Amino acid sequence: MSDKIKILLVEDDNDFSYLIKKMIEQDKTLDFVAYAENKFSGIELAKKIQPDIVLMDLNLANREFEGIEAAKEIKLVTNAKILLLTSNEKYETVIDASKKSFASGYIFKSQCQALNDTIQKTARSHTPMAHMIKELILTELTEAERIVFDMIFGSRSTVGSTDKTIANHKTEIFRKLGIKNTRELIHIFKNW
Repeated sequence: MSDKIKILLVEDDNDFSYLIKKMIEQDKTLDFVAYAENKFSGIELAKKIQPDIVLMDLNLANREFEGIEAAKEIKLVTNAKILLLTSNEKYETVIDASKKSFASGYIFKSQCQALNDTIQKTARSHTPMAHMIKELILTELTEAERIVFDMIFGSRSTVGSTDKTIANHKTEIFRKLGIKNTRELIHIFKNW
């Protein structure tokens, strides 16, 4: 088994994709395994190759924020960590996109000189950026919902609520996070 970090790029700009590929290939610990030009081929390739990192363009095929949908679907079918690539440098927009896509971080296209280092850190550890995004996602939950969330992950043994109340909190957690069930919740957050 290779110790190289497997990378999938989902980007609709061929020239930018070429530059990213060349940058990644300069680092012998990184393996640029595939490239997709759109959401659908990105999801299919991710299922097939099970990358460690997915570099996801935020805006695909001239559709604003289509990368959010693609990243979220990839997150649900792989253990990959998502790094959003974006030319949009508005903090609120990028953080909102990171939360909705369950990304581990983002890279501004204007600052790609830090790409390989960001990939390395994201793949091999829990970065401060990933921690911040996760905590921002969880701030959407009420205190009671956060207790149930912690219970699901075993960091609390009891919550002192009825089964019906716990079920209602779970339903609300799923709704707020845009997921369907406990299995999806655990899959997304277990390897954060």
